[in-house]
Amino acid sequence: MSTLSNMYHHFCTITRHRHEVVRNCLKAGLFLQGLQHDLSKYTPTEFLAGVKYYQGTRSPNEGEREALGYSKAWMHHKGRNCHHFEYWCDYNPVTRQMEPVPMPVRYVVEMFCDRVAASKIYQKENYRNDSALKYFLKGKPTRKIHPETSDLLEHLLVVLAEQGEEAAFAETRALLKQAKKDAKS
Repeated sequence: MSTLSNMYHHFCTITRHRHEVVRNCLKAGLFLQGLQHDLSKYTPTEFLAGVKYYQGTRSPNEGEREALGYSKAWMHHKGRNCHHFEYWCDYNPVTRQMEPVPMPVRYVVEMFCDRVAASKIYQKENYRNDSALKYFLKGKPTRKIHPETSDLLEHLLVVLAEQGEEAAFAETRALLKQAKKDAKS
């Protein structure tokens, strides 16, 4: 594909994805947070790499990683978007290592919305309610994520797979309500 074609298709893909996340965040009870979702994808660091490595069937970050051995766009993205578990790593003064820390519930919910949207965008007509769960489970053995965060995300993905979107988004709203209540106590 030409650069102009890649630019057009990448822009359409990330915009469709963002709009799907906004819809999901609205259902989940995070509308304003959803409006801010993935705005960094339109910055030059992320957008230009997305154009260069655009494939249409998976993240351009995978292509950049294959070509360079790392993805500068991904490092930029995960460092600016709190809904990625990779953002939530910090230095542990006891072990003197970088380790995952628990994510706040609102960002786990946004991550859930993001994963469901990504599955819909990339899988198109092959998407099923268990698609995001299957993808999550496939990477689980090697993922460096805090166990509480992993368990909560997996719980939401299981609810989606077994009971459907309405039940899963009802669960996100209940979790957010409980988290607000806990923060006040």
